[in-house]
Amino acid sequence: MNIEICTDCVEGALIAEKHGAKRIELCAALSVGGLTPSYGLISQCILNSTIEIHALIRPREGDFQYSNEALKVMKIDIEMAKRAGAEGVVFGILNDKNEVSDSNLELVKFAKSLTLEVTFHRAFDYVVDFKKAIEKIIYFGFDRLLTSGLQDVALDGLGVITYLQANYGDKIQIMAGSGINQTNALKIASSGINNIHFTAKKQINTISKFSMGKKMEVDEEKIKAICELFNSNFINKNP
Repeated sequence: MNIEICTDCVEGALIAEKHGAKRIELCAALSVGGLTPSYGLISQCILNSTIEIHALIRPREGDFQYSNEALKVMKIDIEMAKRAGAEGVVFGILNDKNEVSDSNLELVKFAKSLTLEVTFHRAFDYVVDFKKAIEKIIYFGFDRLLTSGLQDVALDGLGVITYLQANYGDKIQIMAGSGINQTNALKIASSGINNIHFTAKKQINTISKFSMGKKMEVDEEKIKAICELFNSNFINKNP
């Protein structure tokens, strides 16, 4: 089993590596679903760990429809991630009909020209026709799809995840994410997937006088517990 941890700090990379995770999805602003991390954050994770770093490329919160100017920003950020040392990037663009946008193709080609792996993220879970969407994502050349099976959490979307793995798993890596924890990880893995993804953050009880956001820290216990569910014969079996 390949385990991917979503984190927004160097400590997250170190703890994920410590417990045998395959890769991290590195981002900023987890409170809004994640935004593009800074060059400094990517480079420091690379400098201090050997785990695979895949950088989220998401220029703003909200939906997944982007203007031409935003697409230019995303392209620059992809190049920045490569210069900082990332092995992959994560993005997903939809059109105004919640279909996979043709704009993805240009960014995939650009990322591939930089020898980066490319993951289509959970924008997939908003599409109107997931069968057409997965075929287009494969056609565009994405290496991996992160999905909760069109539901809020992966356990509820297990039927779709199982379908995707059975019908498209030989063409693209299917990675389940959202709501994965130590009580349901093995059941989700029973869908036949070889990749799972989860966030491990917990709030520190501090008072923020000026409402500057909640202070969070890495939940090492969660990472350790899930990683230990999969013995060494399965962790990182399929790159």
